[in-house]
Amino acid sequence: MTRARAAGSGTDALDFALDRGSPVPLYHQLAQQLEAAIGRGVLVPGSLLGNEVDLSARLGLSRPTVRQAIQSLVDKGLLVRRRGVGTQVVHSQVRRPLELSSLYDDLEAAGQGPSTRVVRHERVPAGAEVAAALGIAEGEEVVLLERLRLTHGRPVALLCNHLPATLLDLDTARLETTGLYRLLRAAGITLHSARQRVGARSATAAEASRLEERAGAALLTMQRTAYDHTGRAVEHGSHVYRASRYTFDFQLLVRP
Repeated sequence: MTRARAAGSGTDALDFALDRGSPVPLYHQLAQQLEAAIGRGVLVPGSLLGNEVDLSARLGLSRPTVRQAIQSLVDKGLLVRRRGVGTQVVHSQVRRPLELSSLYDDLEAAGQGPSTRVVRHERVPAGAEVAAALGIAEGEEVVLLERLRLTHGRPVALLCNHLPATLLDLDTARLETTGLYRLLRAAGITLHSARQRVGARSATAAEASRLEERAGAALLTMQRTAYDHTGRAVEHGSHVYRASRYTFDFQLLVRP
């Protein structure tokens, strides 16, 4: 295994460990390490990688190998080639395990620098879908939260949550500094289980504007109703995520 440090660009603080005896192609090793650096926030949006000739010389790799590694990340939407500028980091993609956890906590644990903008925080009458999910009467008052979740200052998700009005008091300022599930736990509410549905659709003009996407861009959708340890429904969420920046990870097991 050889180690090389790329200098003179956004990669100047990175050490690349390339195992030339590995069956894993060198371009793939380089792409994986660049992607990991983007995911950790070491290579931030706007970072320049330098041109392929310089990277090839610094890393001791052929130019086609470096070009293939870069192209694989361009195809994933993590890098972009700009005429007269060079190859530039666009953003990191969020990979989230499909489990009962807070998006804020998952992003924080992954070093994604989460932040929140509260778009709406008010009491509204429950519509039929929300009432059915929360097990309350239609028209009963609920708390509506709409929040824009960002990583490294760039939007990744638009979150809409409904909670029973009597569940807890929520402060807008606290909602902008931490996650909803963390506030529920702090209030003594123990989350136990959830029903969740994942899908996809195109962004509306309003969603695209808030998420900094083009109208009609692909969005991942998630609807979730979470329950506490007594079986009481404590929140119903309807969330949309930028498909260009967000994926769900599944672990599948074979039935015995």
